Amino acid sequence: MKILVTGGAGYIGSFMAKALLDKGYDVIVFDSLERGHRDVVDKRAKFVQGDLKSPEMLDALFSGKNIDSVMHFAAYTSVEESTKYPEKYYENNTKGSENLVKAMIRVGKVDKFIFSSTSAIYGNPIKIPIPEDHPKNPINPYGKSKLKVEEMLVDFQQKERLNFVSLRYFNAAGAALDASMGENHSPELHIIPLAIKSALAKKDFYLYGTDYNTPDRTCIRDYIHVIDLVDAHILALEKLLKEKGGFFYNVGTGKGNSNKDVLSMVKKQSGIDFKVKIAKRRSGDPEVLVSDPSKIMKELGFKPKYSDLETIVGTALKWHRKNSK
Repeated sequence: MKILVTGGAGYIGSFMAKALLDKGYDVIVFDSLERGHRDVVDKRAKFVQGDLKSPEMLDALFSGKNIDSVMHFAAYTSVEESTKYPEKYYENNTKGSENLVKAMIRVGKVDKFIFSSTSAIYGNPIKIPIPEDHPKNPINPYGKSKLKVEEMLVDFQQKERLNFVSLRYFNAAGAALDASMGENHSPELHIIPLAIKSALAKKDFYLYGTDYNTPDRTCIRDYIHVIDLVDAHILALEKLLKEKGGFFYNVGTGKGNSNKDVLSMVKKQSGIDFKVKIAKRRSGDPEVLVSDPSKIMKELGFKPKYSDLETIVGTALKWHRKNSK
């Protein structure tokens, strides 16, 4: 079976491509390299550089390739950036996804689609933990751009018989257990790698917001290890191989950690007490995002193995120490 992985030169996409190859699938990686890295693409995969905003490139991508399924990771993912440049997020995330699905439909044979969605579609939740049927009220363009894709997928499933799974990630983090792969965004905006970089460089860390209505006054997030997240995609693919339709799942642990919890864990594991400076809240950051993952656990048999905060930070720290130079 041949699987297309868009954004396969990025953080999660590169882990996904390797996992698929290890399981014996043929993999095509499609990435613009605007924010991805060519050197993280597994050498066993066929690499195609291109842009989702170009229907012509997508038609060429699918032509004669006999692609069976698509895993779609390619997207901008910064909440803060999306509030500054919303048009970029709608053009890249929403329109790019539409172009991709329409290219699949034009080919006529590719009907299995796994979408990288986000917990940001829920906005500020009215219920914790958050189930899949929670009201969708994103408070930033990033979440809105992803929700529009989910709505589009439902329409295409009904009209074009597209079969899909939309996986709503909570906070992906961590690195390979052997430190061979890790998180390397440019620019980096996620708290765990930023805190680790502050520790290793012995530089100040800026904590955005200590006035939230939470026990320690900082944001609370549900962290999922990237290896567990990849396993969720394998399970989603197996479902689509057996069953037709459209399916939505949260991918998280059901447990939350605050920003201060994260900083304490980085200090503990690194042995470095870096200085933390307080800055104002970032625009568009929800207060608490913790999943109810019971649906994916029950229906797909998903069980996180590496998503405790100690393992997440420990694997990330090991990777950053190896690659800090």
